[in-house]
Amino acid sequence: MLVLIAYDINTTTAEGRFRLRTVSKLCERYGKRVQKSLFECSINAAEERLLEKELVRQIDPARDSLRIYLLGNHGFDKIVCLGNASPSFTDVLIY
Repeated sequence: MLVLIAYDINTTTAEGRFRLRTVSKLCERYGKRVQKSLFECSINAAEERLLEKELVRQIDPARDSLRIYLLGNHGFDKIVCLGNASPSFTDVLIY
């Protein structure tokens, strides 16, 4: 399935910069960077669950935002928002 991962890590502290590097390296193991904080991953459901679990351990939910778009094999499935995420939209943004 195709998975998009977008993140915004608060880097005002040394710990935040470390979290940013760690999250980036995790995403690089599973997919391809398409923008500075956006990765495309072609992975199966088990790999997605493992990646999500690893990412959750790295972020600070009060300061960071992590969005995982599960696009599935044939289209849009669901969005997982973790941490200090921006408000959700009710309309589909990807066509």
